[in-house]
This record gives sequence, C-alpha cells and structure tokens, in this order.
Amino acid sequence: MTATTDGAGTAPSRAAATGRSTTALTGPPGSEAAERATARAVEHLLSRQDERGWWKGDLETNVTMDAEDLLLRQFLGIQDERITRATARFIRAQQRPDGTWATFHGGPGELSTTIEAYVALRLAGDAPEDAHMAAASAWVREQGGIAASRVFTRIWLALFGWWRWDDLPEMPPEIMYLPKWLPLNIYDFGCWARQTIVPLTVVGAHRPVRPAPFALDELHTDPRRPNPPRPLASPATWDGFFQRLDKVLRAYRKVSIGPLRRAAMNAASRWIIERQENDGAWGGIQPPAVYSIIALHLLGYDLDHPVLRAGLASLDRFTVWDKTEDGEPVRMVEACQSPVWDTCLATVALADAGLEPDHPALVKAADWMLEEQITRPGDWSVRRPELPSGGWAFEFHNDNYPDIDDTAEVVLALKRVRHPQPRRVEAAVERAMRWTEGMQSRNGAWGAFDVDNTSPFPNRLPFCDFGEVIDPPSADVTAHVVEALAVLGRQHGERARRGIAYLLAEQEENGAWFGRWGVNYLYGTGAVVPALVTAGLPVSHPAIRRAVGWLESVQNDDGGWGEDLRSYRDRDWIGRGASTPSQTAWALLALLAAGERDGEAVRRGIDHLVRTQREDGSWDEPYFTGTGFPWDFSINYHLYRQVFPLTALGRYLHGDPVAAGHLEG
Repeated sequence: MTATTDGAGTAPSRAAATGRSTTALTGPPGSEAAERATARAVEHLLSRQDERGWWKGDLETNVTMDAEDLLLRQFLGIQDERITRATARFIRAQQRPDGTWATFHGGPGELSTTIEAYVALRLAGDAPEDAHMAAASAWVREQGGIAASRVFTRIWLALFGWWRWDDLPEMPPEIMYLPKWLPLNIYDFGCWARQTIVPLTVVGAHRPVRPAPFALDELHTDPRRPNPPRPLASPATWDGFFQRLDKVLRAYRKVSIGPLRRAAMNAASRWIIERQENDGAWGGIQPPAVYSIIALHLLGYDLDHPVLRAGLASLDRFTVWDKTEDGEPVRMVEACQSPVWDTCLATVALADAGLEPDHPALVKAADWMLEEQITRPGDWSVRRPELPSGGWAFEFHNDNYPDIDDTAEVVLALKRVRHPQPRRVEAAVERAMRWTEGMQSRNGAWGAFDVDNTSPFPNRLPFCDFGEVIDPPSADVTAHVVEALAVLGRQHGERARRGIAYLLAEQEENGAWFGRWGVNYLYGTGAVVPALVTAGLPVSHPAIRRAVGWLESVQNDDGGWGEDLRSYRDRDWIGRGASTPSQTAWALLALLAAGERDGEAVRRGIDHLVRTQREDGSWDEPYFTGTGFPWDFSINYHLYRQVFPLTALGRYLHGDPVAAGHLEG
C-alpha cells in the first residue's frame, strides 16, 4: 500500500507513507556502505552519457500527450496503424483500476485526462462496450461529462464536431495587436502559454470541423442536452468580469471586420514561423508544436511545406519506444526533452561524488554545454531590450526561450570542471551571469523565463483553465541563482542581497519553502538551504534551524522523505508521501548544508538511499517529483532518481565542494 493509491484519501502518517512496516533500521551505513553505493551510482550514470557529452532521461507526464498525438494525426489525415496500436497500448497500461486516468503516478482520476484517453482509444478501435471503456465512460458521466472538462479538451473535441465552437471561450487573433503596456497582451502570458495561445487564436478563428468517425454520446450526462449553460459569477468579481468580457468577444466575432481579422491571423502566422526552432519544433515542447502545425495548416500551408514537414518530423523526436513483456511495441510521447537540465545536474552529481574535475566525461559534458549557450535575443528581450543574451535553455533546441534556472545550474556545473580552455569557460560564465542578473524581477527574485511576468489577469480568463499561465518569481529558481552568484564570489552584491532577502521573506511558518518547479516543499527547501548557506548565512541562523526542524519532523519511518503532489492543493499533504530517491536526496542536501552530517536524520536518510539502491547502481522512482504547473501538470524526470541521490551521497562523503573550496576558477 502506498500513500497515493486512493484518489479521495487523506494525508498519511509517516509510517503509512513509507509503504513499509515500521521496523528497526540497520546500523549506521558508515562511509564504507555509502562509498560502495556511490561507486555503483557513478558507474551507472557514466554509462548513460551520450558520446556527444550530454545526458537525457525520459520525461514522463500523462496520457494527454499521447491522446492528443493521435487526435492530431486523425485531424491531419496522417494516421499510422503501427503508431496508433503502440500508443494505444501505452494509454491502456496507464488506466487505473476504477477506469480513470490520472495526471501522476498514484494520483486520483482526472476528468479531462480520462476523456482524452478514452477518445484516443476509440480512435484506436476500442469499443465503448469493452469493460475498460465502459468503466471510463461511466466515471466521466458521474463527474459531469464532457461539459465539465477543461477548455483544451473541448477544443480538441470541437475539431471533430464533438463539441460546439460556440460553447467555447473566445480568444481572438486580434490579441496580437495589443500593445505591450496593455493588460492581456501576449507578453503578459508565460512563455509556454504564449506559444500555445497564439496558434489557438488562429484555430478558434477558423473553427474547423473534421467529420467525426463516431459519436460520443456516452460521455455526456444527457446526450439530448450536451452543452448545459454554465452559471455566471457575480459581476462584482473578477471572474464575473471576465465571463462578461468573453460575451463581448463573442459579439465582436459576429461583427469583426474581415481585413482586420485576416491581418491579425497573418501577424499570428508570422509570429509562429519566426519562433520555429532549427529542429522544427516550437519552444522545445510538444503542445505549442501541435497547435502551431494545426494553425499553419488552416492558414493554407500544406503538409509538404518545409515548415510543416519540419514540424511534423520534430514530433517524432518526442517519442519513446519500448516493448511490453510480450514483445509488443509501446510508444510514449514526451511533452518536452531535458538534455541541458539533465546534463548540468549529472555533471554536478559526478563531480560532487568525487570524480576528478578533469575527468573526460566531465570535460565532454562541459564542451557540449558550452556549445549550447544562447547568444541571440529571444522573447525575454521584449522586457529587457538592452540586455545581452547568454543563457541556456532546457532542451536541445529552444533558442528563443533560455531559462534562468538552467542557466544558474549550468554555471554551477561548469565551475566544477577543470576544462583545458579555462578562459572559454570563464567568458561563458560571465556572459551567463550578466544575463541572469539582468533578468531579476522588481521584488528581488527570479522567475524561470521572463522578468516581472506577474499580471493577475491572464489566469482569470475563461480560456485559461489549463494550469499556470504566468511566470512569477519563485524561491527555487531564486535559490539557484543566489547559489551561483555566491560561487562566483558575488554574494555581497546588491542583486544577491535582494535575492537573499526575498528567500528569507518567503519561508513558511513551518520552516519550509514552496517548490514551484519540483514537488514541493521538499524541493523548495532542498534548493534554498544550500543556497543560503553558500551565500554566507551561518548554519545557526534561525531560518536554517527552522528548516532543519521541519525536515526532521516529516522524515518517514523508513528513513526517507516523500511528498505527494496533492500538497499543492491540500496543506495536510505537505511533506507527506511515500519515500522517493529524489525527494530523500533533496532533504539530505538541505540537512548536509545545514551542518547536520552527523545527525540522526542524515544517518537514516543515507541508510535509506543505500538500502533502496538497485544492483545496477540506479534507483527506482515511479512517483512524479517534477512540476510543470503545480498540480495541473506533473513530471517524472527519469534521471532525477539518479542524479540527486548521487549528489547527496557525494556530499555526505566529501562535504560541500563550495565550502571545501573545491570548485574550479
């Protein structure tokens, strides 16, 4: 039994969260056991490096990626029987016993995800009367049917006439003409939302309908009245205001001037094409690529056009092929790929584990990262037009959207490598930090992609119910930047001081920090404590001691740490969940930085990592510990289970390389 089996459950006790009975721990592992585990982990991680220098683990999300891939192929008329069968096998394998699909391992059934998975399986030939399909459709009806699903799901259904376009919120392409100072201009949205919304304005303007191969009456609570009206919120509330704004936009659609609408769609088309990456994708993530392909196709680009041909080819690179136990092919679609992030984290892990700083694997990784540095402007420069570029992106190809988190971590990785061309590294680090410092927001913190991307309005739009659509500063990103500044000796500068002040102000009453890009308070605390200590806060500082107390209070009985994604919605889940390798490592990194190496909590945490390591030097982690949008979009980074435990073991054995003065340069 695990902590997250029951979707309607309550937060478990520490004993229940472990998934094991409470038994006496073995004796202290000592350096010998930890050294053996570290050596095995180093060997395993080195074996996974690509010959070009990078690492990349699978990036697992949820079956909407796979379902929408099949829906896209159906819409464009490019179905492939082998792809359909292999994708359907993966979708079926993710179905829960109650007939639903969740958005993370062990999570509760989710309505929109279940609807999209169900429709994809119907496209693959599964019959509605099949037991697994009947269970899914019955649950969907119990939850309110298609009418209760999110906007994006209903947009996909509208493409085939399974939902009426008139019953979807409006987002007109004329939004392209809103000046940058006006609320709800496209740069008020986070980069991921911006890249998705622009092509969807074109799709919504065209309102295409392809003939549906079957009806979906079984997914409506009342097929005779599938689109019941939704209640209006009070006009005195922001939600009520934006609902009425949507009514205005619907009225505008009926009288919109043809030339203006065509010009707006052409402006959207140019915007989309200008942002296509060299690999054919958009933003290095799957959703904008899918919607951009549909939008351009509706604007007259045929499937053999170089832009669409490259876009469709890029989607194939987002697929992971595997086989079932019976040897049948299985296909999973990644929402994104994370080679830069994985490579810098792997470099840090190997260096902290004791690999020589001029080891060929580390030098090769540094060479690859140096080649990936972005030196041209992107959408971030709309708010910082005079700032020279110099950051890194998350993906193989995403020059338009470098991110601050990756850039800070790449700097920390490069500082651990003794490169044969130190001046080259020094120049790259200086460019990167000049860009990073220039991306600081007004409150002293850093967001992931943009500066001061904090408008309260985009999240209020009826159209935007698919997760976080803005990019406000966060404690975890700010912590990584502060740590990088401190490693470079800039911890006393104004930018670092403001970042430190932000972090101290953001600490929760319980001593933890919120995790925006990882789950959740364990991730935030595991990032902030090492950063503050590296920046010079004594381990006796009250903020550090409160963090240590909180981490000790939420340690599981098996010695590990875990936190369920439900902590984003329910405070009873904060710090509670089945122990995972990555979350155990985050807690250990904080405790080790806080001077607790000889403490009982660290001893038990290291013992847990040693005991749960597999024979090949890896760890198993089915739980999702990464975050795209808190709660709404969760990620299982398959390399997290390797790099973070190795980093924790390395620092347990060798100490913090920053404190020990072992960084290069």
